[in-house]
Amino acid sequence: VQLQASGGGLVQAGGSLRLSCSASGRTVSNYTMGWFRQAPGKERAFVAGINRSGGITYYADSVKGRFTTSRDNAKNTVALQMNSLKPEDTAVYYCAAARYGVRASTPGRYDFWGQGTQVTVSS
Repeated sequence: VQLQASGGGLVQAGGSLRLSCSASGRTVSNYTMGWFRQAPGKERAFVAGINRSGGITYYADSVKGRFTTSRDNAKNTVALQMNSLKPEDTAVYYCAAARYGVRASTPGRYDFWGQGTQVTVSS
């Protein structure tokens, strides 16, 4: 499956952005989907995940209550709604697909990756 993330940009602290991940090649309904981010000089970190049906979502503590992930298997897309953004949310955001696992939250559990989209939050 090929993934492409989009929707990043520059936003002021307290603002919102909505990232989208579109898939081609295979339907996303076959995969647990995840969002990760990587800030300069830091390791790639888990942000949010959603199981195949969309019935289970899980989040990093740092984004709970602010970010929401969802999926539309009919449209082959996954979204990450980010509200109340903080400067520390600044990073390149990646979507990823895992063939196995319901609550995969480490990069090694994911098999396919999109190219990333930059999110910059100014103070």
